Amino acid sequence: MILTPSAVSLSSRNFATLGLEEIAYVKPTVENTKQSYAIHAADGTRLAVVEDRLVAVAMIRRHDLEPISLH
Repeated sequence: MILTPSAVSLSSRNFATLGLEEIAYVKPTVENTKQSYAIHAADGTRLAVVEDRLVAVAMIRRHDLEPISLH
């Protein structure tokens, strides 16, 4: 994604949707005392929780999104 000068003047609402249809985040989490991986949309909406990071990445790619890891 290339940011242009118009990207600098995005409204808060438009900034929140930046990348919404292009990327999803994988974030390690603990669910029911087990290590899991949450998949989040670019706006932070939790989409799914899976037990394996590779499954999370595969799910994201299957929906034509680019996975990004959060630590």
